Amino acid sequence: MPIEVVPYSPSWPAQFALVASDLKQALAGLATARVEHVGSTSVPGLAAKPILDIDVIVDGAEMSAAVAALGSAGYVHRGDLGVVDREAFHAPDANPRRNVYVCRAGTLNVRNHLAVRDVLRVREDLRDEYGAVKLALAAEPGMDIDTYIARKSAVLQKVLAESDLTSDERLQILRLNDPAA
Repeated sequence: MPIEVVPYSPSWPAQFALVASDLKQALAGLATARVEHVGSTSVPGLAAKPILDIDVIVDGAEMSAAVAALGSAGYVHRGDLGVVDREAFHAPDANPRRNVYVCRAGTLNVRNHLAVRDVLRVREDLRDEYGAVKLALAAEPGMDIDTYIARKSAVLQKVLAESDLTSDERLQILRLNDPAA
């Protein structure tokens, strides 16, 4: 399946707001739950795959309750898909297209998502560089998702160097995204 990367859409924040409202309602009984728009669609001006990425972040003690709450709201639990402390879900509908995850607060996975988003929101030069890399990779015939992720790693490491992640944490993320690194 080809990788689709499109120019930024000003509709993405509004789409997120609608989904976040529904998620917050489903999670109303959880004291620590927060809903974060992450991924490229959360960065104004950044080219992205037209799929919202949403992290529902909770303290560890509320992970099971958050999974159950999303299940009650029609989301289909897919398991952790190989990422510890993160549970993936299929949305009950495709409008908007989205990936929804319940994540344990404070994990490297969550901190990575938030760091990339936050740096790209303030560093237009890195945002534009990252967007150009994504568009170029998506334009390559036969590009697969694993290669796409691996070949974005160099620019993502530049982004993460501007965050509070340690060099060891950045190396962990690099190895996760590009096993050959």
